[in-house]
Amino acid sequence: MRWHRTLAILVARNREFYRDRAGLSWNILMPIVMVMAFAFLFPDEQGSAQLKVGVVTPGGDLASVSSPFLGLDHVRFIPFTTPDSAIPKVERHQLDLLLDLRGAPTYWVNRDSTNGYVAERLLQGAYATPTQAVPERRTLEGKALRYVDWALPGVLAMNLMFSSLWGVGWVVVRYRKNGVLRRLKATPLTPWEFLTAQVISRLLVVMGASLVVYLGAALLLHPPMHGSYLALILIYVAGALCFISLGLIVSARLRTEEVADGILNLVSWPMLLLSGIWFSVDGTSAMAQNLSQLVPLTYLVDAARGIMIDGGGVLDVLPQIGLLLGLAALFLGIAARFFRWE
Repeated sequence: MRWHRTLAILVARNREFYRDRAGLSWNILMPIVMVMAFAFLFPDEQGSAQLKVGVVTPGGDLASVSSPFLGLDHVRFIPFTTPDSAIPKVERHQLDLLLDLRGAPTYWVNRDSTNGYVAERLLQGAYATPTQAVPERRTLEGKALRYVDWALPGVLAMNLMFSSLWGVGWVVVRYRKNGVLRRLKATPLTPWEFLTAQVISRLLVVMGASLVVYLGAALLLHPPMHGSYLALILIYVAGALCFISLGLIVSARLRTEEVADGILNLVSWPMLLLSGIWFSVDGTSAMAQNLSQLVPLTYLVDAARGIMIDGGGVLDVLPQIGLLLGLAALFLGIAARFFRWE
């Protein structure tokens, strides 16, 4: 590979993008407007009038346990296999109460949560019989997590995904349609050099845009950032590389932007629905939760939330970084194998 040829393509692609002021503005302003809209629509905390109660059972199966509390209406019971991941949700008011039914019943409640107080009274009322022992009480403290704080890592990931997929998937197809690739074929440039330039160029663009969006949100909304900035940068870089490489697969042979646009929508929208950007998948069906584990965006969103909200570091998200980088290498290899100039 001759790096001077790759650098020439990279510089040309960056100049093309930055001269397109409408596209540049859209990549930066759209996610900021979306985050501000979430802050306006959900000013205090995530959720609805329905109480949310986590239930820890063997294997996470609610049908395997018997409790008078589980028969109450207007309460959403969310299964967990261990209390470790659920306790922070009680601290942040994402769960109103956590009930552990493994062995002697135990429950956790946040003393600062109004819904937690109501859920606790319902629990005590359900067990107020001579034959039922009231579960052991454990208290927690913590401020409510605003919906915008919870959604911000996902919005950044969503913007990164769209910019990565369309930034290469749609553009490379346009190059092929307009004859640009045919002219490049006559030069010493190889497919690997061309694709590498596209990857580096788009990575610089999406990370720069994500940084501007994050700084804007931090200035206006003051979201929590309890973890490592290095870990956050690494996970978003790995995610960007993964989606850029996926976009290159889509563009490997297509000839029209219309077909590319349709396939990119077909690829991206299921990921948006299954990755938990807008809502938690904890309470969804088992099939939906299993499908979400097949979506790269899920690992990016979960890792980013783990860093910003739960205080994770590089070691905590290293498995997600490795997975996304591995997928990026696989996708890039497939794209190079099937790439055609014409």
